[in-house]
Amino acid sequence: MKTAAGRVHPSVLELERMARDRAGFLEFLRGWLSRSWRWAREDRYRLVFRVQATALAAMREYLDSRGFTEVLAPVIGPVTDPGIRGAKQATVDFYGFEYKIMSSAILYKQYMAASLGRVYFAAPNVRLEPLDSALTGRHLAEFYQLDVEAYGASYREASRLAEELLYHTVRRVWEEHWRQLETLLGRTLDPEAHKPPLPRLTHGEAVRLARELGCRQPEGAELRWECERALSAHMGRPFLVVEYPRGARGFYDREDPARPGVLLDFDLIYPEGFGEAASGAEREYEPARVVARMRESGEDPAKYRWYLEMLRELHPLRTAGFGFGVERLTRYLCGLRGVWEARPYPKLPGIAPTP
Repeated sequence: MKTAAGRVHPSVLELERMARDRAGFLEFLRGWLSRSWRWAREDRYRLVFRVQATALAAMREYLDSRGFTEVLAPVIGPVTDPGIRGAKQATVDFYGFEYKIMSSAILYKQYMAASLGRVYFAAPNVRLEPLDSALTGRHLAEFYQLDVEAYGASYREASRLAEELLYHTVRRVWEEHWRQLETLLGRTLDPEAHKPPLPRLTHGEAVRLARELGCRQPEGAELRWECERALSAHMGRPFLVVEYPRGARGFYDREDPARPGVLLDFDLIYPEGFGEAASGAEREYEPARVVARMRESGEDPAKYRWYLEMLRELHPLRTAGFGFGVERLTRYLCGLRGVWEARPYPKLPGIAPTP
């Protein structure tokens, strides 16, 4: 597969080598997770945790300077994000009612954007991913997102904000930790390579480029990981894929009224084979369209009673936003093999019990 214009980071290649021996890799991961307090005390992982803290502080600093307010995230609720691409939701018995542990608080972001205008929160999420996800280096069963939402914003404004947020964060992390990143982790970053505006590909353009790079990507579908990796390696700097086809994303991503079948959404993707950084969109706000999209995707609108009532009462609830995976960001900043190196007490699909 051609990736000559960029490169795959050595840690990503190491992960892929490890994953070829499935049984051996799973055994390694069981040992890694079951006694995580041991490696958490090593100098390299002390640095990883400090980089993560700096990154979160930088993101808060930037958003606060742009008039955003940090709000508390929900942990449980009667519904959560259904658009989690093959993962299952975790449930709890809430006094006789089935509640979901948040897999993404996307519906609640709209709730608070209606109140405060510009909001964000650092939100814990639980997704019971397929067992094979443990081998990808990109998936955890428990992870954090920095969720951002703005009232009255377009998806173009949201994607530009995501670009600026990444640039500010990389610059701050590099200013504060460059010497240790180079010495302990062998990681180099060029903040100016992250400076907006970043390259943009429509979904159709991304499909055509992936095919030119030798990846079999069907049209009208979510980008396969192999193709996302090929694009990530080829581009040489962060980039955006915009305007995914209807059906590839959840009911809350707004369809372009002028171009049926095209969603007003985006993914921000890291270079070097690290893959997706953030995903965002304008939100569908017409209650009838939301109900139709729910039914198309097999969701029961009755489960979303409070959400649909809110959309009707606050119509038109026009918002746009995105979510940044904190562990994926940390993995990229530090050049790590997998997200299981990018947080304390990591939890991977199918590997238990662990701290």
